[in-house]
Amino acid sequence: MASSTTGDGLSDAQTGTKSKKTKHQVDESELLTVPDGWKEATFTKDDNPRGLLEESSFATLFPKYREAYLKECWLLVEKALGDAHVKATLDLIEGSITVCTTKKTYDPYAIVRARDLIKLLARSVPFEQAVRILQDDMACDIIKIGTLVRNRERFVKRRQRLIGPKGSTLKALELLTNCYVMVQGNTVSALGPYNGLKEVRKVVMDTMRNIHPIYNIKTLMIKQELSKDPDLRMQSWERFLPKFRHKNLAKRREPKKKSAKKEYTPFPPSQPESTVDKELATGEFFLRESVKKRKKMEEIKVKQAEALTKKQEERNKAFIPPKEKPLMKKTNKGPTESKLDIEAIKEKVKKAKTKKLGAPSVNPAPPTGSTVGKKKKS
Repeated sequence: MASSTTGDGLSDAQTGTKSKKTKHQVDESELLTVPDGWKEATFTKDDNPRGLLEESSFATLFPKYREAYLKECWLLVEKALGDAHVKATLDLIEGSITVCTTKKTYDPYAIVRARDLIKLLARSVPFEQAVRILQDDMACDIIKIGTLVRNRERFVKRRQRLIGPKGSTLKALELLTNCYVMVQGNTVSALGPYNGLKEVRKVVMDTMRNIHPIYNIKTLMIKQELSKDPDLRMQSWERFLPKFRHKNLAKRREPKKKSAKKEYTPFPPSQPESTVDKELATGEFFLRESVKKRKKMEEIKVKQAEALTKKQEERNKAFIPPKEKPLMKKTNKGPTESKLDIEAIKEKVKKAKTKKLGAPSVNPAPPTGSTVGKKKKS
């Protein structure tokens, strides 16, 4: 049959190149729409009344620190798997959990869910969350992050960045994706719907590639608000989503030793002189071997003598006495100052005597003659 034509008269062969490009750019899962309130019908025993033909089993190992918790909740695990007619065994000696189908098992996918259940239990996921994997609309994803970063310190920092301060970043991711996320060791275990697991894997991988999770969380918040508007379902959301770019504002480190570039010369540099050329220039090439050895020995002795003198000088430094500090000379300014002070005090005393009331005169009157004669007689 001839190739069908479009409304513009162009054949499918001509428009094939454009359609292929758009298919590669847009993911098919994003274009699929599910009616609101639709749920897949549950798989019952009527769908497979004869059961399974052969027995299938899965086993996984668990760490030593997980043994005590598994002992406590093992009865609940057996009860949950018993409803799906799947047998589970716990081997504490080997440190492994095994699940296998029975004759009553009718759901072929039940063994796969049981396998995911024991994997989540081994990765430190609590039983209350891990049991949800047995539901039809639930799935799990175990992301290995141990090999994404080589440096151990850098790996620990990025893993802590994914958790956030007091687990706030991880809690925001759980609320936006409706998934339970558990970071343990070198793996990240996620449990929830398929669309949420896809977003969780993207955030985890970007965080380990040094992209902060807050950027992806912001885009998820905007997408959640846009999905509520029915008019925007068939439109592109690129104009609403933020575009984060790396801003490298740090200055370039300048080297300590800057090498100046030499001028360009088309001629190659001259070859370095060999030892034979040097000996020919000095004339040592024509000397005898005995003379050459003697010269070498003399040079060695000169070097040894220089080394000995240097060592001797360093040893003698310990015996050289240190220089004494010169004594400070005392200046005799005391007597001059004392003389000046005494004269000033005398003047003050004289002034004070004159000012006082009833004070005797400076030059008292001489005694009379009668009084002098009486003293002489006595």
